[in-house]
Amino acid sequence: MAQEGSSGGSQGSAANVTHALKGIDFPCSKQDIIKHAQQNNADKTVLDELNNLPDEQYASMADVMKGFGQSR
Repeated sequence: MAQEGSSGGSQGSAANVTHALKGIDFPCSKQDIIKHAQQNNADKTVLDELNNLPDEQYASMADVMKGFGQSR
């Protein structure tokens, strides 16, 4: 039958998150990150990943990626 969802793994997901957050201003909150991704038309998978981030302030994209790694 049909193939399951994408199997890009964390590397592909991280790239999608980075793309969805292009142009975001730091520092920002988890809610700011989600709102920015929605404005950039991020897909559901990316939004689900961002919703799993720890609820804290993020000072840089590196902080977001660190939180992204912790949420897996």
